[in-house]
Amino acid sequence: MDISIRTGTSNHLVEINDIYNHYVIHSNATFDTLIWGYERRLKWFDQFNTPSDLYHLMVATCDGEVVAFAYNAQFKERQAYSTSSEVTVYVKPSFEGHGLGSKLYHALFNKIALTSIHKLYAAITIPNIASIKLHEKHGFHFVGTMKEVGFKNGAYHSVSLFEKTVNTQSAQH
Repeated sequence: MDISIRTGTSNHLVEINDIYNHYVIHSNATFDTLIWGYERRLKWFDQFNTPSDLYHLMVATCDGEVVAFAYNAQFKERQAYSTSSEVTVYVKPSFEGHGLGSKLYHALFNKIALTSIHKLYAAITIPNIASIKLHEKHGFHFVGTMKEVGFKNGAYHSVSLFEKTVNTQSAQH
């Protein structure tokens, strides 16, 4: 399997949507309940084209096809949160178990290390042992669980929050 990891572009958005919408329909990993259209994904992509260069999108491709993606995004809207970021990764189901999440996170975290981001957060719908292990492998630590915070597919779901310190230097704003 010849996998390439690189920065995601607008050319990847249709395939990113295909992967993400699978999880919208078939899992509780995302609390979205409606699939994303192209226009929504295009607007989402704008966050990666800002002068701040805080947020990054990475894709894994196999034979030119996007098979996984990872990104970091705004953690919360308020300005004091600007040095924190949320990360996530999605892998096409037929490519799970090949270490793509780790490869993507490695590339993503290298880019984040060059920014003023201080803390990374991952919100994981539980149970999800594979995602928890992935994040722990990359230095994330459990910080708490929000009980029954989401309702999807006829049931309440809890979300555990994991945290990682990236940069220990003071932010320059």
